[in-house]
Amino acid sequence: MESQQWRRPRLNNYALACALLASTNSILLGYDIGVMSGAALFIKQDLKISSVQQEILVGSLNLFSLIGSLAAGKTSDCIGRRYTIVLAAATFFVGALLMGLAPSYPYLIAGRAVAGVGVGYSLMIAPLYTAEVSPAVTRGFLTSLPEVFINVGILLGYILNFALSGLSPSFNWRLMLGLAAVPAVAIACGVMAMPESPRWLVMKGRIPEAKAVLRRTSESDGEAESRLEEITKAASTASNGNSDSSGGGGGWHGQGVWRELLCPSPPLRRVLVAALGINFFMQASGNDAVVYYTPAVFESAGIRSRRGLVGVTVIMGVVKTSFVLISALFLDHYGRRPLLLLGSMGQAISLGGLGLGSKYLERRAHKPMWAIALCVVTVCADVSFFSIGLGPITWVYSSEIFPMRLRAQGTSLAVSVNRLVSGVVSMTFLSVSKKISFGGTFFVLGGIMVVATIFFYFLLPETRGKSLEEIEELFQDKDPKTIASTMTEMT
Repeated sequence: MESQQWRRPRLNNYALACALLASTNSILLGYDIGVMSGAALFIKQDLKISSVQQEILVGSLNLFSLIGSLAAGKTSDCIGRRYTIVLAAATFFVGALLMGLAPSYPYLIAGRAVAGVGVGYSLMIAPLYTAEVSPAVTRGFLTSLPEVFINVGILLGYILNFALSGLSPSFNWRLMLGLAAVPAVAIACGVMAMPESPRWLVMKGRIPEAKAVLRRTSESDGEAESRLEEITKAASTASNGNSDSSGGGGGWHGQGVWRELLCPSPPLRRVLVAALGINFFMQASGNDAVVYYTPAVFESAGIRSRRGLVGVTVIMGVVKTSFVLISALFLDHYGRRPLLLLGSMGQAISLGGLGLGSKYLERRAHKPMWAIALCVVTVCADVSFFSIGLGPITWVYSSEIFPMRLRAQGTSLAVSVNRLVSGVVSMTFLSVSKKISFGGTFFVLGGIMVVATIFFYFLLPETRGKSLEEIEELFQDKDPKTIASTMTEMT
């Protein structure tokens, strides 16, 4: 019976096309993460940079993406979701060119700064747009597509690392980084074929246009009318509840939102705790750092060949991408909470195993093959569980739990926390590992994932199958016992 109910919802082809076009922007971040893990080896060799400079190079993109993610909320409220995606691709294009043509380390950092701003815009806007366009029954799958494309980008980066690693170290890393400019152009052109978000159109008072989009993303005119009525009602409530906003009119540009976010009501405070918490733990899990520094981890484990190091990362990329696809396909069947809890518990166990393997290898001059294999398997397990849980679900959850009028800038704030933590972890990973060893670092990350599992269990209610407006009501409930009861039922 459960299986039959799951098959009933049909994937709307137009909504799928919109989600795919919006999500392609995420390839740019994934490509940078994947390609930089290998390029950093050759940059260090060519430009003779220190380990600290390498950390700054890797982590700076994440810190500068904080600027883009903070600005993206206001930008998307003013110019729309679609043009914000175009702006993200254009900014990354400029950054990729600067990195590819960089004659020295300072120029390379400048390119990372510009590309980082584009990444910040992209990470915030792609899942937000997709959540606002998608029908409730398939929103989990469609909104997880940005994470799928991030992993596709990571895998492409790994493959190009492997393909170009045989070239001269003074040339190959420039080609690796500069090639990201090519998909950026294609993405910016493709996004122009997308419609605008119906919820943004309603907030701007453009009801007929919103209705036309909803008709194409719904299975029937009746469903489209019902969705429009729900969205219009939510927009009207938001407008009446805030005197500074002209919520349903064309003069609305997101004014008054930051004041509400910084001085939240109790229901909004619950939303903020959930959104900021899941974004914090996504990056505190160390996944970005593990992906960036996998070659360094395996080098310390005993794999010495540059081509061998890059080859192992390709295997990891294939595994990571496969599992995020599995998670996306089952997200609307099993729900957010079960997969999130499975992923975080799996990461905690995997990181513990990786810590044990690394600690054993640190104490041995001779590196036994079984211990190296253990490290490879547990790294693959860690990124796989991340791809099942935190990877896709963070973007889905962040983009669907904020009230409509606060959604863009609220999501922007949550993604900013994500980028800040990612930057700090990426820029300190090697330094911390030198102090307490790779094994010690992995034990710490495993402990963080234990705390994350407890946080998710008690503070994140299930949102599967609910419209964005119904989710708003879920967080309005002021009775903690009712919220706990709802979470237990959904689990």
